[in-house]
Amino acid sequence: MIWGIFKRDMCHATRNVIAVIVSMGLVVVPALYAWFNIAASWDPYGNTKALKVAVANNDKGYKSDLIPVRVNVGETIISTLHANDQLDWQFVKSDKAIDGVKSGEYYAAIVIPKGFSADMMTLFSPDIKHAQLKYYLNEKINPIAPHITDQGATTVVNTIDKTFAKTIAQVGLDLASSILHYSQSPQMAEYMRNLNGNLTTMADTLSGASQQVTSYSQLLGSANDIVDSTGKLLASATKAGKQARNALKQGKSGATSFTSAGANVTSSVNTALDQVSGAFDQVAAKVNKAFDAIGKDSDTAASQLTTLSEQVSSSESLYDTYITSLNHMHESVEQLPDSDSAKQALLEAIDREITLLEAAKGDSQKLAQQLKDASTQVTQDTAAAERSRKEILNRITSAKQSISNVRDDYATNVKPKIDALASTVSTLISQTDSMITQLSGTADDLDDVTGDVGTNVTSIRSTLGAIAKKLDSSAATVKELITKLETGGNAGDGNSDGGDGDNDASSSDSGESDELRALATANASTLSTLISAPVALHRVSVYPIANYGSAMAPFYTILSIWVGAIILCAMLKVTISNREKAHVLGLGDTLPRVAGPSGPGNASRWGLRLDHEYFGRYAIFALLALLQGTLVCLGDMYFLGVQANHALQFLAVGWLAALVFSNIVYTLTVSFGDIGKAVAVVLLVMQVAGSGGTFPIETLPKFFQMLYPFLPFPHAIDAMHAAMAGSYGNEYLLDMVYLALFLIPSLLLGLVLRKPVIRLNNWVSRNLESTKVM
Repeated sequence: MIWGIFKRDMCHATRNVIAVIVSMGLVVVPALYAWFNIAASWDPYGNTKALKVAVANNDKGYKSDLIPVRVNVGETIISTLHANDQLDWQFVKSDKAIDGVKSGEYYAAIVIPKGFSADMMTLFSPDIKHAQLKYYLNEKINPIAPHITDQGATTVVNTIDKTFAKTIAQVGLDLASSILHYSQSPQMAEYMRNLNGNLTTMADTLSGASQQVTSYSQLLGSANDIVDSTGKLLASATKAGKQARNALKQGKSGATSFTSAGANVTSSVNTALDQVSGAFDQVAAKVNKAFDAIGKDSDTAASQLTTLSEQVSSSESLYDTYITSLNHMHESVEQLPDSDSAKQALLEAIDREITLLEAAKGDSQKLAQQLKDASTQVTQDTAAAERSRKEILNRITSAKQSISNVRDDYATNVKPKIDALASTVSTLISQTDSMITQLSGTADDLDDVTGDVGTNVTSIRSTLGAIAKKLDSSAATVKELITKLETGGNAGDGNSDGGDGDNDASSSDSGESDELRALATANASTLSTLISAPVALHRVSVYPIANYGSAMAPFYTILSIWVGAIILCAMLKVTISNREKAHVLGLGDTLPRVAGPSGPGNASRWGLRLDHEYFGRYAIFALLALLQGTLVCLGDMYFLGVQANHALQFLAVGWLAALVFSNIVYTLTVSFGDIGKAVAVVLLVMQVAGSGGTFPIETLPKFFQMLYPFLPFPHAIDAMHAAMAGSYGNEYLLDMVYLALFLIPSLLLGLVLRKPVIRLNNWVSRNLESTKVM
């Protein structure tokens, strides 16, 4: 029965030329659908040269003390892009670039701002700024173009980073090379000779100092004998020493008093002068602020001036304190002996300092009075207030000058004399104490004094001996440095004249010098390129695909086979008429009346069961579907040149997909009529979105990820990918089995489950036809 139905269907399909042409069209149209899409997407990213992207450079460049060469990164970018053919770069002004993006003339625009180079060079400053390119993008023109131009913009950024790193590295390497070349120049050799000469002189000086210290030690040894000889003289001087002791104690008391007074004055001078000078600076600022307030708030200005007058008046106590200290100093100096040559000069200097302080104090008093008078004028006469302002500021300047004169006179005349006298007094105090102690000791035990002196001389000679050894050690260190410098210079020339130890040091220095020379003399451009991009990405393709068209071929091929199945059900009848059933059964042109109205299964009493009708009519669908799959797969491989490492497996996927898809669409149509065709279209749309043929399934929404295993497209596409590039384990066989399993629910629906809905489907079909529209 099935063969009879198929044979009559083939006769009808080849009865006339129109039927043959239509049948051929049913086979060819799905292939054309696949081929056009595959060819159109063969190499889309290789044709980006026509995408116009505008570039505008507003960079003003940058020049600093660190890098004296003017740097303009924007110009470097433009030069680089001129040699880049990834996109159709348009070099225009910034206004035209932005307007072109808005109008659609350009897909995108890159604008380099004015301070781009300056921001790039902040890498060498504490305040680092990220240099930013302005990227304008028209996203409504095309959904894919923004991603392509984004890649172009990323390429520009990567180029900038590498160029910047390469430039900095090249500058450093050039500098190292220049230093090495300079180190080998005649000027550097002359510098090294001068350095060696200076070091030699220094070593000789240290050696001479060591010999001199040794001589001092020997001289002290001779002096020890003199000390012994003076023992007797000290014994005879004991009585005179006791008489002079009281006088020396009195001198010590006066000297101590003078030193204390001098220290107190020295401490108070700087404090007092700094306070007064700082106070005048604050007064000047507050005076200007107060006079600026005249006209706005005169009462406040008057109050501020009154306050300033009181502050200046209160500062008079600082002058009094300083004058009092100087008077104490004057009294202490008068206690010194008249025979001291520094006494009279110091007294005159102290008197002159007191006179200058009294003059400065008078200026402060006058300033306080002027501030007080001005406080009453600001509320009466603005012009007079302005004159007072100038007079006050002049008076402040005069007062500060007086302070400056006091400080200069103190530093020039008083302080040096005080320091000198204090030093003399300190020496006198030390000598007085020592003499008093020695005289007392001489009076008690002259032998002990002589023994102590001998011990002290011995200790000093020991110290001098240690110093001499240190000086000798320093001289030896300098001589060793000279030897190393000479060895380093010889190593640079490839000569070595030293011993074994020197040879070792020379070899080490020579190795380091050779490494530096090798680095500096290498190709700076090559090294800087390596430093700017130290890591290179080595791509290792696993199951490589020749091109983008081949990668998309499985999706469009499987899609076209499903479309072909829908076209078959749209053009061919899925039901068998009663006349055809009668011819198959050999009953003439019509079925007996007992068969009832035309419909599935109405000839079952004569042996033409429902499954016979199903498979009999499906046979021509299966034949045409196999032809569709064969044509589209062969065209992919031999017409378009799609990669297929396993051609027979590739064809097998097309054949199995054609059988499965045609059976699913045929079953839906034969079970539900036109509604089944609509369901087939819905399934097509769902599988286009959820098959993972274009985007990875992991990037799709959760609903499609859950639906993914229950659609035939993903398994057919995966099997075709395995046939094209190779299979991992049993990947190909498993996908083919999964795809074939979809025949089970389709056959179950077509042979078993559609029986209860036959009447319902017939009723729906009659009502649709009664509308005369559907």
